Amino acid sequence: MFRYVFLATISLLAMATSLQAQPASPPTTSPPAVETPNGPLAMEDPQTGDHWTYEVRDDITGDVKSTTTYTVTEASSTDVSIRFSILGNANFGLQIFDHSWNLTNNGIWRYSPSDGTGIRTPLAADKSWTIKGTDFNTTTGFGWKRTGTSKVIARESITTRAGTFDTFKIETSLQFQAMNDPTKKYTGVLQTWYAPAIDHWVKRTYVSRFDGHVREKNTNELVEYGRR
Repeated sequence: MFRYVFLATISLLAMATSLQAQPASPPTTSPPAVETPNGPLAMEDPQTGDHWTYEVRDDITGDVKSTTTYTVTEASSTDVSIRFSILGNANFGLQIFDHSWNLTNNGIWRYSPSDGTGIRTPLAADKSWTIKGTDFNTTTGFGWKRTGTSKVIARESITTRAGTFDTFKIETSLQFQAMNDPTKKYTGVLQTWYAPAIDHWVKRTYVSRFDGHVREKNTNELVEYGRR
């Protein structure tokens, strides 16, 4: 149960149990890059076919756990549908975000109003906001109360295999309490390096603790991105 919440929180580490087997999509070819001072491609509002690929590393063991690609399948005035797939696995899942990249639905978990792990524009140094909501498992009926805060703590230049980007570093502290058992609690700290030039994060780290002890510690880094 804890693992599902963690995976959904960072949106990067697992396939939902409701996934349907599908043939792997053929690789897409991005158009020529548009040079900008902060990276090779400037991306506007999300469009069908936009994609970001991340390498997911377990910082406890140092092992690379997966390479996951997120592709926009549809963008409406209210939300963005994202198909995610793991390299080497023909299955894929679907996640729904608002336009600030807060997760609202991943097929099993529904977040009301959202999971609060996105951004809040306009971003600026020292800007902060609060997070409050519920996480509901539509399969088991289990739920969590989620509270927390996010704060822009720095402007940083980040280099990954995908390039060098100017980013806002955002630190998000989260607390979770089981709705049917207040004694069940855990905390998480998410650090996000969001790059406006590509309207997505370049790097994310997440640490979860139960009773003060580290349970999960992961890093996700952008390795490729583009437009259809």
